[in-house]
Amino acid sequence: MKKLIYIIAISTIFVATSCTDYLDSENLYGKSLETYYKTPTDINESMSGVYNAIYTSNIFSEEQMAANLMDNMVLGGGGPDDKAAKWVDNFEDPLEDTYRDMWVQSYNGIARANAIIEKTQDADFSKFFKSTGEADQFKKQAIGEALFMRSFFYFRLAKFFGGVPLIVTIDGSKTVARSTYTETFAQIASDLKLAIETMPATPFPSIPTTSYGHANKWVAEAYMARVYLFYTGYMTNMEQKATTDLPLVGGKALSATDVASYLNDCMTNSGHALVSDFRNLWPYSYINKASGKNILPWATTEGLSWVGQDGTKPTFGTGNKESMFVQRFSFGDWGWSNGNIYTNRLCLFSALRDNSLVPFGQGWGWCTINPKLWNNWDDTDPRKVGSILQVGKAEQGTDGYVVDKGDHETGYFNKKYTALQYPNAAGSNIGMFVQLYKWGNTDMQLMHAQDFIFMRYADVLLMHSEITKTATGLNAVRSRAGLPAVGYTLDAIKQERLHEFAFEGLHWFDLIRWGDVNTAFNDAFPVRNSGKDATYSVKYRTETKGLVPIPETEMRLANGVYTQNPGW
Repeated sequence: MKKLIYIIAISTIFVATSCTDYLDSENLYGKSLETYYKTPTDINESMSGVYNAIYTSNIFSEEQMAANLMDNMVLGGGGPDDKAAKWVDNFEDPLEDTYRDMWVQSYNGIARANAIIEKTQDADFSKFFKSTGEADQFKKQAIGEALFMRSFFYFRLAKFFGGVPLIVTIDGSKTVARSTYTETFAQIASDLKLAIETMPATPFPSIPTTSYGHANKWVAEAYMARVYLFYTGYMTNMEQKATTDLPLVGGKALSATDVASYLNDCMTNSGHALVSDFRNLWPYSYINKASGKNILPWATTEGLSWVGQDGTKPTFGTGNKESMFVQRFSFGDWGWSNGNIYTNRLCLFSALRDNSLVPFGQGWGWCTINPKLWNNWDDTDPRKVGSILQVGKAEQGTDGYVVDKGDHETGYFNKKYTALQYPNAAGSNIGMFVQLYKWGNTDMQLMHAQDFIFMRYADVLLMHSEITKTATGLNAVRSRAGLPAVGYTLDAIKQERLHEFAFEGLHWFDLIRWGDVNTAFNDAFPVRNSGKDATYSVKYRTETKGLVPIPETEMRLANGVYTQNPGW
C-alpha cells in the first residue's frame, strides 16, 4: 500500500475552530508545549500536523477546486442538485460560510507552524544524530519548513480573502484586526526569505523519498517568485498602485532582480528539470502498463510512461524530477471521521457524470471545460489532448459516453485530474490506484490517490521568463511540447501558462494578477443542461477584485474587528 508521509496527522496539538480561538488547546497523549518538541519524532509528528491543515472538509474550501470553478476556462457543471457549484462558478456565495474551512484550516496550520518555529529554536537534537552537523541540518530543515508552511497558508488566505489577521507567535493576540494587503504579503515574503536562508541546499534526487511532497529550499525559492508575481500584479492591475517590489517586514523590499536570483539558484542547483513528455506527468499515461492491456493505443504508440509520484510505484527517485511540491492523497473510508478528505476530490468531482467507462470512470461532472479553450488551442500541441478529455472518442475510451447526464455539458472534461479505472482479474472495473496500492475499499468516491501538484519545475521556467522578460524558460517549456521558439512577450507568457497549467488551479490567479479577470467573462455559448439546450454565461463582479467573502461566522466571532470584502 502507498506509504503516507503526513496524510493522517498525529500531532493535532492545537485544535482550532476559528482564527479568534485557534490557540485553544487539547492535551493529546500527555503532550504539551512544555514537554513536546524535544525529539526528532516530536518534530516529525508536529510537522505532520502542519501539512494536515492543507486538507479541508468542505469541497469549496479546497484551493484547487475553488480556483477551478471560478476560472473562465471551466464551467460549474454537475447536475441539477449541484446548485452550490454553479453559484461559486457564477461568483455568488451559496452559503454564508462557503470558504470557512479554508480559513480555519489555514489558521490551524499557522498555529502549528508557529509552535515549531518557536519551540525548535532552543531544542538540542545532538544526542539523536551521529554528529552535531546532522543535528543542525535537521533543526534548520524543521524551522525552515515551518516558515515555508506558514507562508503557504498566509498566501492561500491572501489570494482568496486579501489582507488577513497576522498571528505569528504562539501567544499572539487572537483578536487582531485584518492586516492590509501589503502587510500580509510582507509577512509572506519575509517568511519565505528566512526559509530559503535556513533550509539546507540538498539537490534532487538526493532528497530522501520519505520527504517527497515536503517543502525544501527550492520550493521556497519557487514560491517566492509566485508570491512576487501575484503581489506586484495585483497591486498594479487590480489596485492601480503600480509597483515592481515585494515588501518585507521592516520596510525593505525584494526587486525583480532579487527574485530572479532565487529562480536562478533553483534552476542551477536544485536538480529539478522538465520530464521528457508533458503527458508523463499524469497517471493516464500509466493505464496500459497498470492494466496489462492496450486500453489507450495512442499512449503506447507515443511511448508514454508515467513518472510516478512517490517512493513506491513507480520509483519516484528515477523519474519524477518535475514535481516539486504536492498535496499527498490516499484513500478513505466512510467509517472514519472526515473519511473522504484524504482522497483527491478534484478527480472525483471533475470526472464524467454518471458514465463509468474504461479507463475514465465516473464522478460528479463538475468543472466541464469551456469549448473556447479547445477551439483556440493549436492541434499540433500535444498538451491539448493531453489535458482535455473528449467524449465520444474510441481512442480515448469514451465512445460509450452517454450524453445529457449532467449540466453545462460541452463534451470536454479535465484529463489531468479525473477518475481512472480498468478491469481487475475478475473483470470488475476498479480504480487504478486501488489496484496499484492494493487498497481494500473499492468505492468510486474514495479511490483517487493521485497527488495534486502545487508547484512543478515548468512554472519555475515560465516565472523566470516573466520576471526577467526573456524567452529562455518560455521556449524550454515550448520545446518540451514540440513547439517552435518564440520571442518574449507577455501575451506569449499568458498563452503558454494557460496551455501548460490548464485545470491546475493557477489560471484563475493569473487572470487576477494580470487584471484580465475584469474582461474574462464576456462570452456566452450553448451548453446542454440535463438534456436541454441552454446558454452559459457568467457575470463577474468587478467590485470584488477577485476576492471571496470573509466567512460570516468569522465576522460574527470577531465582533466588528473585521471588515467584509467589497461586493459581498
